[in-house]
Amino acid sequence: MPKMKTHSASKKRFHRTGSGKIKRAKAYRRHHAWAKNAKKVRTLREKGYFSPADEKKISKLLPYS
Repeated sequence: MPKMKTHSASKKRFHRTGSGKIKRAKAYRRHHAWAKNAKKVRTLREKGYFSPADEKKISKLLPYS
């Protein structure tokens, strides 16, 4: 059986933690920081995690992580 290929875009964006969750960056952080209040920008800096339903889909894209 040949090896499965890892989805290239996914390996750049998502990382698996030690406990097995999949970590991701939050959206809406790139532009117009002056228009967002400080609390919003600060919370967007934190990492987000996928829900268990989405985690199944993402783990198929990252078979060896």
